[in-house]
Amino acid sequence: MSGMDQRNHHQGLENRALIGVDLGGTKVAAGRVVDGTVVEEIVKPIDATLKDPRDTIGLMAGMIRNLTKDGVSGIGIGVPGPVDREQGIVYDVLNIPAWKEVHLKTILEEECGLPVCIDNDSNCFAMGEYWYGACTGENDFTGITLGTGMGTGIVKDGKLLLDAHGCSGEFGTMPYLDGIYENYTSGMFFYRRFDQSGQEVATAAMKGEPWAVDAFSEFGMHLGNAIKAIIMAVDPPLVIIGGSVAKAHPLFEDAMRKSITEIPFQSVLGSIQVKFSEKENMAILGAASLCHAPRSGEE
Repeated sequence: MSGMDQRNHHQGLENRALIGVDLGGTKVAAGRVVDGTVVEEIVKPIDATLKDPRDTIGLMAGMIRNLTKDGVSGIGIGVPGPVDREQGIVYDVLNIPAWKEVHLKTILEEECGLPVCIDNDSNCFAMGEYWYGACTGENDFTGITLGTGMGTGIVKDGKLLLDAHGCSGEFGTMPYLDGIYENYTSGMFFYRRFDQSGQEVATAAMKGEPWAVDAFSEFGMHLGNAIKAIIMAVDPPLVIIGGSVAKAHPLFEDAMRKSITEIPFQSVLGSIQVKFSEKENMAILGAASLCHAPRSGEE
């Protein structure tokens, strides 16, 4: 099914209600999605130190049941870790140490009685932008999420890249300077460098405090370096950036774009767009979009 065919198919799904769930290291957000809009949302904190994954899964199942009404046809879940998408098995969630191998699809389908689709949260972001956001009309692009860490989702011909182990796009974990990229291109940068959250540093920067302004300029330079690496590896015509840290983009965008212009192949600059996500609740929308999002190489 081509990208345009998918969108034509999507027109017939407009009134189809779906549940989107975003599992994070500190909270779970779930929403009922109708026609690309989150019409009802529940957010609850979680204890990432719990040793039994079923405690968190039970919380998720309860939230889903509270959102399920007549007409709900599927559940999509985004998780911060590698996923066996066919079997719905989640592996090695870095922010929830007990989640080493969790058969989430099987458990939730038994608990909730609805089909469940699961993917990495960055892939969810990319597909959410494709179906509902800034990438509508674009069949080839790379989505970047900036939050506690850095994640990337790659879309080719209107579908998520078909990979072997769910690890494509994990640029944040690749070596960079004295660590990995996401040490410098996510909220980790501010915690590691200043022992403060990105929001706290952003507040200081907006007050004009020089150290905070400089911090975001440095952050933008590192993010630009990461985007250059993505361009060299994937060569997308469009990069879309979202996530909690991306909301502060006026503080780092100039430095980021300057860093990107230092790419070795200057000829590519005129044909690559870098945009920021504009829609709220994209994590939930992206998770819900899994219910009608085939992968590259699949019909």
